[in-house]
Amino acid sequence: MEKYDVVIVGAGMAGLTAAIYVARAGKSVLVLEGKVEGGQIINTVDIENWPGDMRVSGVDLIRKIKSQVEELGAKIDYVNVVKITPKDGGFEIFGDMDEKFEASSVILAMGTNPRKMSDEQTKSAGKRPISYCATCDGALYKDKTVVVVGHGNSAKHEVKYLEGICKKVYNIHHDEPIPEDAEAVFVAIGRIPATKCAEGLVEIDPSGYIMADETCHTSREGVFVAGDCRVKDLRQLVTAASDGSVAATEAVKYIA
Repeated sequence: MEKYDVVIVGAGMAGLTAAIYVARAGKSVLVLEGKVEGGQIINTVDIENWPGDMRVSGVDLIRKIKSQVEELGAKIDYVNVVKITPKDGGFEIFGDMDEKFEASSVILAMGTNPRKMSDEQTKSAGKRPISYCATCDGALYKDKTVVVVGHGNSAKHEVKYLEGICKKVYNIHHDEPIPEDAEAVFVAIGRIPATKCAEGLVEIDPSGYIMADETCHTSREGVFVAGDCRVKDLRQLVTAASDGSVAATEAVKYIA
């Protein structure tokens, strides 16, 4: 079994940025991703707050960053990581299909997943389609009636986007029944950190976010965290990229 200097769990903005910095430092690096690289930003049609690009799609931005990662010699493998354990001064990383990897250091960059509706609200939705991304699926319901569940900033963004496509858009709280005339349901009631694989490895707060300061050090020596899955005030592309660069720099210092 090949051992890497650094294994990065997650191929979103934080994880891919970390891979660039580790590879540029001349260290071997493997990025493990359970779904598709890019995380939640691949669902964004127009990103307008990325420095240097007034408007760029999430897919195009991640495609460029992925190419940069691979050109620098970092590897990307599509594995759903379920457990990480210390071993002989390093770490073993386990996938859900019995994959196993070894690393001297680990960077956790798993991001977050959308929060689901309650069982009662899901029941009220019946057989109507449920989506967690208006920019992905909104066009399927052009001139139809839809409902957005949630009242935070994400929900407001979904409502605004769908209003330009759909005939009518309801906006309800997470504990209200789905309107009978709605033909599709868009859920925007927050996100849950994808940190299950790090349970027992590092300190995690009651909300599921990994504890770390601005140096991205976790409670476990040799394990660092970057991006939306860590405790922080601002979760944006630029802060994810910043975390990735810091975590990678600290990981390189650690293995040196």
